[in-house]
Amino acid sequence: MKVVDFSKSKSIINKYVGELRDVELQKDRMRFRQNIVRIGYCMAYEISKSLEYRTETVKTPLDVAAVDIPSENIVLATVFRAGLPLHQGFLEIFDEAENAFVSAYRYYEDRDATKIGIKIEYIASPELTGKTLIIADPMLATGGSMELAYKALLTKGTPKRLIMASVIASREGVEYLEKAFPDNDISLYCCCIDPLLNEHKYIVPGLGDAGDLMYGDKL
Repeated sequence: MKVVDFSKSKSIINKYVGELRDVELQKDRMRFRQNIVRIGYCMAYEISKSLEYRTETVKTPLDVAAVDIPSENIVLATVFRAGLPLHQGFLEIFDEAENAFVSAYRYYEDRDATKIGIKIEYIASPELTGKTLIIADPMLATGGSMELAYKALLTKGTPKRLIMASVIASREGVEYLEKAFPDNDISLYCCCIDPLLNEHKYIVPGLGDAGDLMYGDKL
């Protein structure tokens, strides 16, 4: 699996990630969501450089011009609920893409809340066979939800190409996906890779619970 870590280079993405982490700025939910959307714009632009293109001709008021446009059939997928703003950012760039949604949640299997499970409840997806599937989920902790989302989506067909995108990933989660997806034609794009997961499987330093910061606490 090819891993791209945007924090290794200087770009405006680093500013947006810094604001997401800031405990004072996190009090502004609208700003938090908008920064996730803006990161989606940036990540989609970078991913667009890896796509296949075809040349078409368009007519201008004075002549004709050759334009290179993506030739891959893209399906944008995300995991409810935290993935929605990142998905929206991608959709603003890949505005003709089809869309897929997976409802998944984590739960703790033990009283100490140290062992987690992940349950898939709902899938809405077009046919995926032969298409380029981009799964966007802002937080990649253990890697389990990304893997399960992909396996769930395989019930809708086998994509030609798989691209995964996360804002913040843990080193453990990246290593897990590298083992789960060893093929060289699969890519994982991250804005940064943090070193640790704590005992409750939250990324450290991370930013906390992205879904709660976007939409409010849940029971």
